[in-house]
Amino acid sequence: YRTVEPLEYYRRFLKENCRPDGRELGEFRTTTVNIGKCLGSITTADGSALVKLGNTTVICGVKAELAAPAVDSANKGYIVPNVELPSLCAERFRSGPPGEEAQAASQFIADVIENSQMIVKEDLCIANGKLAWVLYCDIICLDYDGNLLDASVFALLAALKNVHLPLVTINEETGLSEVNLKQKNPLIIRKHPVATSFAIFDDTLLIVDPTAEEEDLATGTVTIVTDEEGRLCSVHKPGGSPLTGAKLQDCITRAITRHKEVKKLIDKVIKSITPK
Repeated sequence: YRTVEPLEYYRRFLKENCRPDGRELGEFRTTTVNIGKCLGSITTADGSALVKLGNTTVICGVKAELAAPAVDSANKGYIVPNVELPSLCAERFRSGPPGEEAQAASQFIADVIENSQMIVKEDLCIANGKLAWVLYCDIICLDYDGNLLDASVFALLAALKNVHLPLVTINEETGLSEVNLKQKNPLIIRKHPVATSFAIFDDTLLIVDPTAEEEDLATGTVTIVTDEEGRLCSVHKPGGSPLTGAKLQDCITRAITRHKEVKKLIDKVIKSITPK
């Protein structure tokens, strides 16, 4: 029945205010995060994190490089996010250049970084007009089971919290940059954006943290991004069913609650890996 009439199958559960996987409509899947040294696998990255949201598994590696700032923004560095959905993470994705979904996710992450001001690009400038940091943030999905955006934003934030950049100075006489690898400072993270996604069923019903199957059956999705002050950083709604003001407000309220849970989880993991 689930295979022949998946939507009807789901509706039977939704009428009872639960889902086929046993969760309530407003319940998130088990969320775990491993940061940096806990991973052990990405030794080349300057910061890394692995996030699991149910079966959805996303890894983020941040690589910092030095570059000359752009002429029109001489006092700013760069942040370059890239989301990859390789064919190994789900049957629906193909090998080759990034597909539409991966491109949309990369753009979403870029917008979140910009709108939330989680990292101020001026903080990445080393010498005005001469030298700045470039942060390449590669987010790779290892296992896709819906809600890619929540997992990606979480992995990005956790990886950035783990980045320590060496002290870089410019030698006055030679004009060359000198890197002191013994003196490293953590990246300045000014805001902590967290994404919370909802699937809309039959134009009215909202369920949180949808699986891939739920996303396929839904009449729309919406992702709310908030920071630790409860401010709205982004609302991402790619078409589908319209939302009433009351429903949107409900989503925002739930997103603020979710933010507290995620922040607590990151803080706990960072505390556990910080040398005493």
